[in-house]
Amino acid sequence: MYRNIEEITGKRTFLSTGCIKAMNGDIITDKEKILERWAEYIRELFQDDRKDHNIMKNNFAGPLIMKEEVETAIKKMKHGKATGPDNISVELIEALEDFGIGKVTHF
Repeated sequence: MYRNIEEITGKRTFLSTGCIKAMNGDIITDKEKILERWAEYIRELFQDDRKDHNIMKNNFAGPLIMKEEVETAIKKMKHGKATGPDNISVELIEALEDFGIGKVTHF
C-alpha cells in the first residue's frame, strides 16, 4: 500500500544523502571514510578533558528534620486519601498527636 501511494504521489523519502562533511569542510562520499568520520565525531563528542573530581562517599546524612517541618507537612496533606505501601494515613498520624509526629520525625 505504501509503495503504491509513493508511486502515485511521486513523493519519496530518502534515508541518507550518502555524503557527510569532514572536519575541514570537504564533502566525503566514500562509505568507509563516512564511517571513519562518524567514529571521529563520536570520539570528539564524548571526550572528557575535565579534571578528576572528588567522588562523594556514601554519606547520606543531611541536616536533621525538625518536628515543626513534619507538623507543617502533615497539615498540608489532604484527608481521605489512600494510604501508601506503609498503610499509614494522615488521619492516623494526626490522631497520635505529638507521639505520631515525633515518630515520623525520627524516621
